[in-house]
Amino acid sequence: MPEVLNVSAYLFTQLTDAAQLRPVLRERAVAAGLKGTIILAEEGINLFLAGDADAVRGFLDDLRADARFAALTAKESWSQDQPFRKMLVKHKREIIRMDHPTIRPEAGRAPAVAPATLRRWLDQGHDDEGREVVMLDTRNAFEVDYGGFDGALDWRIDRFTQFSDAVAAHRDDLAGKTVVSYCTGGIRCEKAAIHLREEGIDAWQLDGGILGWFEHVGGDHYRGDCFVFDDREALTADLAPSPGPRTLARTAGPAA
Repeated sequence: MPEVLNVSAYLFTQLTDAAQLRPVLRERAVAAGLKGTIILAEEGINLFLAGDADAVRGFLDDLRADARFAALTAKESWSQDQPFRKMLVKHKREIIRMDHPTIRPEAGRAPAVAPATLRRWLDQGHDDEGREVVMLDTRNAFEVDYGGFDGALDWRIDRFTQFSDAVAAHRDDLAGKTVVSYCTGGIRCEKAAIHLREEGIDAWQLDGGILGWFEHVGGDHYRGDCFVFDDREALTADLAPSPGPRTLARTAGPAA
């Protein structure tokens, strides 16, 4: 029976003291015996943690005691072994780098579509207004190679900072369609959907990303695994570490 609880979570929320929070959260996490990565920025928090279940959940409960993190929700999965090697807490300019400072999800989200609703759209071949639904993968190309939604658009970007240029190149292909952006856990597709809507595209974000889809729907309309930024490398649709061969390229640093 797996004994290590793995969680991923993010929240766009204004943090004027992100630099001061860094040593505080690191001390708490280390004291709890946790490993993983926490990224703090003025726009919010992005974290990947693993450890004893009570310790992980207790750490998140302590975070939520701060009103700025009260809305933080986490996606859970399990593993036999600790997938992280150390505990890192970083202060950065963005919790997911886009280099597009006008995109501020903490000031207002783009519309989100729940996994159950999206499954109905994909089952029937259109949204509730009869419009064509286009799935848009906002992840890096090497992540997409592990798996993705059937028929999804993949612009083969190497980093998320290239997304806005890709939108400019492909905007006309999306006109008149319902576009659902997706990523691992929701953070990239949240920024992506805002940018798409600013460009006049009817864009939605998949609530909870691929991991949320796996949790609520399973593997319907999805092929392959989902890459994760830890030593498990990829998860299956039942949120278990993939038993497949590890032959694809890795990059450093977490995302969601």
